[in-house]
Amino acid sequence: MADCVYVSRAVVFPDETCPAVIAVREGRIQGIKRHTTDTTIYSANQVVDCGDLVLMPGIVDSHVHVNEPGRTAWEGYNSATKAAAAGGITTIVDMPLNSIPPTTTMKAWKEKMHAAKDQCWVDVGFWGGVIPGNAGDLKEMVSGGICGFKCFLIHSGVDEFPCVNRQQVEEALNQLAGTQSVLLFHAECDIGDTITEEDPSEKYSTFLKSRPQQMEQVAIEQVIELCEKTKVRCHIVHLSASKALPMIREAQARGVKLSVETCHHYLTLNADQIPDKATQYKCCPPIRESENQEMLWEAVRDGTIQQVVSDHSPCTPDLKLPGKMDFMAAWGGIASVQFGLSLFWSEGSRRGFTLQDVVKYMCVGPASQASLLQKKASLEVGYDADFVVWDPQESFTIDESMIYHKNKVTPYLGKTLKGKVHKTILGGKVIFDEGKFSSSRPQGKFVFASNSSVSARL
Repeated sequence: MADCVYVSRAVVFPDETCPAVIAVREGRIQGIKRHTTDTTIYSANQVVDCGDLVLMPGIVDSHVHVNEPGRTAWEGYNSATKAAAAGGITTIVDMPLNSIPPTTTMKAWKEKMHAAKDQCWVDVGFWGGVIPGNAGDLKEMVSGGICGFKCFLIHSGVDEFPCVNRQQVEEALNQLAGTQSVLLFHAECDIGDTITEEDPSEKYSTFLKSRPQQMEQVAIEQVIELCEKTKVRCHIVHLSASKALPMIREAQARGVKLSVETCHHYLTLNADQIPDKATQYKCCPPIRESENQEMLWEAVRDGTIQQVVSDHSPCTPDLKLPGKMDFMAAWGGIASVQFGLSLFWSEGSRRGFTLQDVVKYMCVGPASQASLLQKKASLEVGYDADFVVWDPQESFTIDESMIYHKNKVTPYLGKTLKGKVHKTILGGKVIFDEGKFSSSRPQGKFVFASNSSVSARL
């Protein structure tokens, strides 16, 4: 017998959006009946009637910097996962930095899970990190259920997570060979000075000039070579350079195991909109011109880019100081985890993207990359009963008072978006309902890669 039942006249399946009844038992989908809203066999207190609101799988955001332990003034599990839940996200995957220690050993990963315990409002998976000298630690973390690993080909912005050179990348990939794990790349390479002292540091054009597309192109060329050589899955995080798309397409066409993501800020914002000293817009790689943005959208449309994520990377206000601090001095990172669904839909719907596309790029793509696809991101019997219920036609304006993440500096303040979340359901339970949390304590759990032999535990 079902514990509860969800019914909507607009349930999103891969092949159609239609009325459906979804029965849930012990946190998982027990049964689905399409083309009906009949719940008469259930008692009234079992049924959650969502009416005409859209019901679809909960969002999976595989690129979130929670920063706990070590930099909890920047963000933390309680605040980050609350923001995620308010945005219809039911699973995040936490990046290995900017926590202290970073997640580069089993010991550090366990320390992070200990810090996160009983704080997570949504389910949380974890990325490990590849840094110089830790290749020997990777297989143990794979066996423990880590979702994969991330490395930097340029300074990461924090000294405790140093970048790796080509030899160190190849060593890590050789360790991962045969594991089905994945190595994520911050794909920018240092190409020497591209600005001078005469370039005004308060101008966004100077910052943009300091991180040209060539930095991404050089890095991605190296990633493709090593991916092809080692046959290990590789992934480009936060692609912003459209000039790299031709080589990516060519590599994918010849069977290279290369996947790509881009971020909401690259698809929503463009360099022409950014005023002087508006450091809330700074991120690395940078937001580029509108023509570049349209080419990224086309790469999403044709599948060259398989997922769209937040790269939520907040900091304390003193590291941004919008209107006062110069671009070259400010922290590079954008806080946005709460608004990803609405950001994608606001821009995507006017370009012809569908509800099925939302699921494809914001649920299935990220879950697949993080090896969570056997339990997340699909309305199928046996899968986790994680849903978002939302109105694609309803608009709202972002106000600081509605933001749940810890620090409120974001380029989206005051922006009006289309697509409002009404309910977020985790494991069959409504955790966020009409702007309020349904419980006084978090319900989230840790999730582990489906390709692991065992799961890490505290």
